[in-house]
Amino acid sequence: MRKVILVITVILLSGIITAQPGRAPQVEPLPAGFKPSSTNTFISQYPAVNQQTRQAIFRVVAPDATSVQLRLGGNMEMKKDDKGVWWITTEPLVVGFHYYGIAINGVEVADRGTKTYFGSNWESSGIEIPEGPEGDYYRFNKNIPHGQIRSILYWSEVNGLERHVNVYVPAEYESNTNKRYPVLYLVHGWGEDENGWSIQGHMGNIMDGLIAAGKAVPMIVVMPSGDIQTNPDVRTASGNITDIFVKDLIPFIDKTFRTKTDRQNRAMAGLSRGGMQTTTTVFSNMDKFAWIGTFSGFFMGGMGGPGGGTAPSVETAFNGVFKDAAAFDKQINLLFISTGTEERGPKEQVDALKAHGIKHIVYHESQGTAHEWLTWRRALNDFAPRLFK
Repeated sequence: MRKVILVITVILLSGIITAQPGRAPQVEPLPAGFKPSSTNTFISQYPAVNQQTRQAIFRVVAPDATSVQLRLGGNMEMKKDDKGVWWITTEPLVVGFHYYGIAINGVEVADRGTKTYFGSNWESSGIEIPEGPEGDYYRFNKNIPHGQIRSILYWSEVNGLERHVNVYVPAEYESNTNKRYPVLYLVHGWGEDENGWSIQGHMGNIMDGLIAAGKAVPMIVVMPSGDIQTNPDVRTASGNITDIFVKDLIPFIDKTFRTKTDRQNRAMAGLSRGGMQTTTTVFSNMDKFAWIGTFSGFFMGGMGGPGGGTAPSVETAFNGVFKDAAAFDKQINLLFISTGTEERGPKEQVDALKAHGIKHIVYHESQGTAHEWLTWRRALNDFAPRLFK
């Protein structure tokens, strides 16, 4: 099986490229209206995207294969030409970022024409179907100052292992050395990792733009792993993620960076499973957080949540955190709940919270998107400007 996979990986080519020593690669022109995807490796022509029609062309060289499928929201059969090259032009795709894979004779591999992204618990290929100017908020803007995203290891006493975290600091951080900053803890979803927000989510570009425009206060953004790593000796996990966040990560961040350490200057948000980890962490540590955001991840049990069943009442959800609405509003400055209109959302639960008297609540919908990165980019873009004011 290893030999088969290695051979298949080698023959996956995503551009018609010929090269001679000392010369730049020569590429065949793409069909009119198509350009290489922004997620491609630097010499790859394919996959190619037509921004106007939202179609994509995929190309795989596999002359000995008997079947090749594009796995992108379903299985799509590719067709082989007389040169042993397999092709498919898709129907219009939804704008935004999408994971995909290529299956050759039933074996799924990554397309070497694109960068890989950790999603659905493996290194997947990815393609971006571009928005128009409305997507500029998450694109790199050369005309504004840019912060840094730092990759750091820290020790977890709870986990008994070193853990990795990405930390965004605003552009002014190094020049304003006497200034302290509020902190947003931002968690990824199931099947992804702590790199998701900075790579697939483009959070650095989003925060740079919001801060430069004066829409968001300069803040530090901490992007931890929401998974509990296993000990390499015994292959079992120890501890729980809330304890790791509260007992290990927050003290490390406050010791390492110039943070404001009171609860009024600490927020937490997450997407999907990360949203549920956020509610669990914040609602059990109300003395440490005053702002909370959950993107495609707010469930009071049963009602619209995973597994169905009967939902607890507003008064009993999360161990009764909402029972006294006035007390909740006094402690939490913002409960921000976001979802895509094309996924199963928590509007019924939000309406129940409002009817109960919760006032510090904002419900945000991303129009036309489902459980995907464009939903969560839009959520962050709306959430961050509301913090620490």
